[in-house]
Amino acid sequence: MNLWRHQQNILQNVSKSIASGFRFSSLKGFLSLFLVGAFLSLAVAACGGGSGGGEASAPTSGASPVAASNKDAEITLVSFAVTKAAHEAIIPKFVEKWKKEKNQNVTFKTSYGGSGSQTRAVIDGLEADIVHLALAGDTQKIEKAGLIQPGWEKEVPNNGIVSKSVGAIATRAGNPKGIKTWADLGKDGVRVITADPKTSGVARWNFLALWNSVIKAGGDEQKATDFVTQIYTKNVQLLAKDAREATDAFFKQGQGDALINYENELILARQKGEKVEAIIPDVNISIDNPIAIVDKNVDKHGNREVAEAFTQFLFTPEAQQEFAKIGFRPVDETVAQTKEVKDKYPSVKTLGTVQDFGGWSQVQTKFFEDGAIFDKIQAKR
Repeated sequence: MNLWRHQQNILQNVSKSIASGFRFSSLKGFLSLFLVGAFLSLAVAACGGGSGGGEASAPTSGASPVAASNKDAEITLVSFAVTKAAHEAIIPKFVEKWKKEKNQNVTFKTSYGGSGSQTRAVIDGLEADIVHLALAGDTQKIEKAGLIQPGWEKEVPNNGIVSKSVGAIATRAGNPKGIKTWADLGKDGVRVITADPKTSGVARWNFLALWNSVIKAGGDEQKATDFVTQIYTKNVQLLAKDAREATDAFFKQGQGDALINYENELILARQKGEKVEAIIPDVNISIDNPIAIVDKNVDKHGNREVAEAFTQFLFTPEAQQEFAKIGFRPVDETVAQTKEVKDKYPSVKTLGTVQDFGGWSQVQTKFFEDGAIFDKIQAKR
């Protein structure tokens, strides 16, 4: 029972007790009852909703929880490494918008790293409110751990895919190894840099792009297995922990003849002053990155409204433009169809998807679980 109702009951009991001791036949009794009634009216009014320090009344139906309190909010965003530049541009825009609309200050804590490592961190206790990961398979792991409710893909537009890219190959100046296709990465003497599929979601996309290139060319699974085995056992010089580390090894440390990475990571490297020669193979894979609310954590933190609002904001043209600026292909069609974006991103002739291989649940089991195809390949190194 809340405070005001408790006080009201006490006062009503007092009224009954006093009333029973008086008779209306006496003027004194009548006046006493009148004074008790007046006292009760004032007391109940004060308890029920005045500004004198009582418990706040509940907001009316449909009212925003934020409207009831201007207490500052905090959001923890956990994302994969190559999204950092985009989020650093988008977050201030959302903070300003939210302050203007809701008169509430929002601060963000952010964590960036390999998608696989970030996934394990969240499952192990990193209290992310929002996860933006490299692939739906990682988000599904968090769901299976009981932190995200099933159906998260339907809570936002585009089945949860908020950013996307394609696979790309960076070469040394002048492309001395003559690399033009994925197949060229399997040639003798070509040293390849990529991230490790065991820690990086980007790297799993890289692996799938290589596998997909054989299948789309008409090859069977044995040919695909032979091809990826050649690359990872003979040609891969370094398996970095994530996409950013792979990029630094290639450009800053001068390792390797070719780098496999997201198209957007190579565009960002170019923007930072690196001289990047990149190939976007005609046979490619659509690299789709999902966003999701971590239900258990937002309910614990009481910040669901602002977390959901930020997640929705990422799909707006304003936010998608920021993703496009740093190399992600926008999921918003109004942005994707602009001349600037079309000129920046070459079309891909044959674009595969993870659904071609049964979705991430099947892909994870087949290729990346302990003892699966990738581990068998690594055992041959």
